[in-house]
Amino acid sequence: MIGYRRRNRSAVNIWPGFVDALSALLMLVIFMLLVYVVSQLYLSQTLSDRDTELARLNSRLQEISALLGLEQGRTEALEREMQRVQDQLGASLALNDELEVELEEARDESLGRLNDIEAQSMQIAELEDSVAQAREQLDEKELLSATQRAMLQQLSNRIGQLQAQLQQIATALEMQEVETAEKEAELQEVSQRLNTLLAERVNQLQRYQSEFFGRLREILQDNENIRVVGDRFLLPSELLFGSGSADLGPSGRAELDKLANVLLDVAGRIPDDIDWILRIDGHTDRIPINTAEFPSNWELSTARAVAVVRYLADKGVPEGRMAAAGFGEFFPVAEGRTEEALRQNRRIEIKLTSR
Repeated sequence: MIGYRRRNRSAVNIWPGFVDALSALLMLVIFMLLVYVVSQLYLSQTLSDRDTELARLNSRLQEISALLGLEQGRTEALEREMQRVQDQLGASLALNDELEVELEEARDESLGRLNDIEAQSMQIAELEDSVAQAREQLDEKELLSATQRAMLQQLSNRIGQLQAQLQQIATALEMQEVETAEKEAELQEVSQRLNTLLAERVNQLQRYQSEFFGRLREILQDNENIRVVGDRFLLPSELLFGSGSADLGPSGRAELDKLANVLLDVAGRIPDDIDWILRIDGHTDRIPINTAEFPSNWELSTARAVAVVRYLADKGVPEGRMAAAGFGEFFPVAEGRTEEALRQNRRIEIKLTSR
């Protein structure tokens, strides 16, 4: 009896704990299911957003491909037009040379005929003087012999012949002047055509200049120390070199790598007949320097410009398309001796221009 009661009491005591354990397990399962449902919803939303973004990127890629095809077509048309203009320019130059030779010959011939006219005019004047003197002598004597009449007649005939020749020469000279005027007009037309072609070349170079500096602005805009003044880029010397040195530093090489990449891309599309050049000018501040390596600021500014040119040449920029110059402290961009003015004057200027 006592054993039965103990077993009965023991069973009643275990059941509440078992119910609590089941309840806790059920809550845990419900919580895990809730976490799973929430994660599935978040994952579905993420996948939907990713698909939408992928579709938008594909659409943008198609637009860029279409624009690239149009740009390639325009580039080919521009190259054909440039070839046609080059052929016209060559023909115009040859015609110009021929017209200049013909014009020079016509001028020489006209000058010779003018000299002949002057000589014959002098002969006519001498003959007229002789005739006048002879007539005066005959009037005084009031006697004209047959010989004298014959001489007078010969002189008159000679005067008539000379006057006829003079008229022929004057007519020929007028015709020559008309022909010379026509050639000069034709030469002027050729000159105008040459000026037009040269203007087109200048416009083409300006277009490539704009593209070059526009892309440099995009690449170098993160560096607030790099300035743009007109058609020149101004790089502070501290960005490229150490104090009193012409050796390029790591940061300077990094900026010049950007410049070289843009220049090589643009230069590859500039026609060969456009005589362009990249100018690298070195400038210093007004504080004098006197070392064994650099006796003055001229040597320092020139050495820095040459260092930039050599580095760009190592990166593939054609050496024949670059020029280095040193100006020392004689062309400042900021007046005064403040630290800011001195810093602005220590610079490397880069300019894409014609030779």
